[in-house]
Amino acid sequence: MATVVLGFAAAGVLVPFVSGASVRAEGARMTLATKLAGELIEQIISTPFDEIVSKYDGHVEAQGQVKDAAGVVFTDLAYAGFSRNAACQAVYVPEESQAAQAIFIRVTVGISYRGRPIVTLDRLVSE
Repeated sequence: MATVVLGFAAAGVLVPFVSGASVRAEGARMTLATKLAGELIEQIISTPFDEIVSKYDGHVEAQGQVKDAAGVVFTDLAYAGFSRNAACQAVYVPEESQAAQAIFIRVTVGISYRGRPIVTLDRLVSE
């Protein structure tokens, strides 16, 4: 009888630790995802303005194939479940003719973990 009571008491004490570990792991994934999104945006904005849309619109790095700035796939297991994509669109202000070359590009980078979107960053880029 004492063993059963002790077992229930121990289970009640361990539950907060298990959920705390889960929250910590999710926070670590969010931090890494934000870092990956920021790195890709920095890579995109360092590209010449007139090449951004042609080079990065529709850019996809599949799960486990995320690359660093040098184009090398991350081999650390912490990156294994991540994938990322980018979309780049010309943005026109109301006074601007859409026939002219756009002076702004909206860059959107999305990061997913095991197929579930977790971070999206947007940035407006100009010449």
